[in-house]
Amino acid sequence: MKAYDGMYIDGAWRPAAGPDVIEVVDPADGQVIATVPAGTVEDVDAAVRAARAALPAWAATAPAERAARLAALRDALVARQDEIARTVTAELGAPLKLSQTVHAAVPIAVAGSYAELAATYPFEERTGNSTVLHEPVGVVGAITPWNYPLHQIVAKAAPALAAGCTIVVKPAEDTPLVARLLAEAMHEAGVPAGVFNLVTGLGPVAGQALAEHPGVDLVSFTGSTAVGRRIGAVAAAAVKKVALELGGKSANVILPGADLARAVNVGVANVMSNSGQTCSAWTRMLVHRDQYDEAVELAAAAAAKYGDRIGPLVNATQQERVLGYIEKGVAEGARLVAGGPDAPRERGCFVRPTVFADVTPEMTIAQEEIFGPVLSVLRYEDEEDALRIANGTVYGLAGAVWAADEARATAFARRMETGQVDINGGRFNPLAPFGGYKQSGVGRELGVHGLTEYLQTKSLQF
Repeated sequence: MKAYDGMYIDGAWRPAAGPDVIEVVDPADGQVIATVPAGTVEDVDAAVRAARAALPAWAATAPAERAARLAALRDALVARQDEIARTVTAELGAPLKLSQTVHAAVPIAVAGSYAELAATYPFEERTGNSTVLHEPVGVVGAITPWNYPLHQIVAKAAPALAAGCTIVVKPAEDTPLVARLLAEAMHEAGVPAGVFNLVTGLGPVAGQALAEHPGVDLVSFTGSTAVGRRIGAVAAAAVKKVALELGGKSANVILPGADLARAVNVGVANVMSNSGQTCSAWTRMLVHRDQYDEAVELAAAAAAKYGDRIGPLVNATQQERVLGYIEKGVAEGARLVAGGPDAPRERGCFVRPTVFADVTPEMTIAQEEIFGPVLSVLRYEDEEDALRIANGTVYGLAGAVWAADEARATAFARRMETGQVDINGGRFNPLAPFGGYKQSGVGRELGVHGLTEYLQTKSLQF
């Protein structure tokens, strides 16, 4: 076990203000692998002060130089790719291949995309007799989750730095180690002191202090809708900007005529990836009544192939929560066709890949975000019925539509109340905006839209 000391504040590792520590646990076996400092209000204040002091010079830095630092950051992350993957596997429990192909590779792509955007974005534009300036919003407080622990930080820090903002990051307490690697990469990339700051700590202490700090101009939070509501209320009271990326209950709509086997298999893989700990996962599969029984068989077979090859959930609390949802699904009358509420191993926070059939839209498992490897398969009568079911939750983060005719799938997707839809499988695009309708959040991440979250406008009239 390694005992890490210090917070990355003002370009250096500094001792924490208090003596408390957070234990980092490997969810695969329950072993404590490291400790990090549990940050206090004093640590957060020191980090925000450093960010405020660094803001004028960084905001005045030429976009080309900001782009160069982000390109250097991308290169530093590439050099650490294997270390990043091993670290995420140790603290999150993700299988090493997933850590390499997603947890390490996606943040590299995102950092690279913002290196290019910082160099090419028009920070000034003319409209009529005015010049409109796009200026950094100021100091950003970023509170990030554990499920994609590096990506979620880079998706905030890279656009913030591209915009000319400075930032204080409070990573999830379950996965702080990869955040420390990012701070080291920022240092290696020559990001000036105070521009990027890292404070590890508990949400109700360090996270709340960051959200409430009067020196923070924008709070960017990714996590549960419940916590997002509280952060939004705090930000509104202080009249500061807020960006919230919250929960989801995304629908995977398979229209008649689609390649059913492919749609079901890709849909199951989507839900089981990262052990179901993905806010945008397609956790509701909607199938026409005439193909329903075949789809259920395909989904059960696809889930069974995973066996116990998916990683554990991040901690015992999450494991209990997900198993409780599985029990509730059974109690409310859904039919288990794969997996179930019994843990597959004595040690570790594992949950079986689970598929429910005969799920109706009003059931708890069809309405609430489970955040585990649990798929609900629902039947629909016609396209209008499918649309009602797809749009029939408080969430609207992502989704998928499958059809033999791409135009038909696109027409259906246009009517879905959700922020991102994959057509016939789609492909991840780091330049496309990501974010939700309804209670899935406020604002967008990635691409130009993600950059503009960290900008404010000033118009000069001539």
